[in-house]
Amino acid sequence: MEKEKILIVEDDSDINGLLCKILEKEGFETVSAYSGSEALLRLSVEHFDMMLLDLMIPGISGEEVIKQLREKENEIPVLVVTAKASLEDKVSVLNLGADDYLTKPFENEEVVARVNARLRRFCKNKSADKEGQKLQFKNLVLDKEARTCQVKGQEIFLTVLEFDILTLLLEHPDKVYSKENIYQAVWKENYIGEDSTVSVHISNIRKKIAALDEEEYIKTVWSIGFKLANL
Repeated sequence: MEKEKILIVEDDSDINGLLCKILEKEGFETVSAYSGSEALLRLSVEHFDMMLLDLMIPGISGEEVIKQLREKENEIPVLVVTAKASLEDKVSVLNLGADDYLTKPFENEEVVARVNARLRRFCKNKSADKEGQKLQFKNLVLDKEARTCQVKGQEIFLTVLEFDILTLLLEHPDKVYSKENIYQAVWKENYIGEDSTVSVHISNIRKKIAALDEEEYIKTVWSIGFKLANL
């Protein structure tokens, strides 16, 4: 079986080497990059299943790497590993399209757990839904088989997690989902109460839809959670 290949983007050679050792011990193939420009170059010529990315790297910043990838509709899972620990930093990179966030210093076991969780989710979603089910709400059509989403006939790019959140809401249009419900259903992990991850992804979905349609699609039910904006 072919090993899953992970790009480690970290300019500190000791940390880069440590992350490589942690993941290689778990059976992954790793490739090191030490700057943003090197990371983008490697991503343009090689296939990777995931990327671990520091934000404070030479040349092109980690934030800019994420931005350029998502603008090109590259869905590679991105786990940010950084010393930046503020809520603002986390919200910012999630808004750009990162899939997860891990602060330094980190435990080896947590790195492995985060990587495995993201890869399981990504690999599952690369497999087409054989039922070919299409979900429609107002002017939005979501195709589970093709993993595409259109609003008023125009396709919008959703990250893997954004697509899964929207699918969850569309499959149960009358149900109100708490942040905990969404996190456990999509991330398949225990929810940390103060985590802003779900809200950031919901906000991103809303912005992408709003760029094409003024209609409200996702309603906030205060003190409870989120649901489709049915009349």
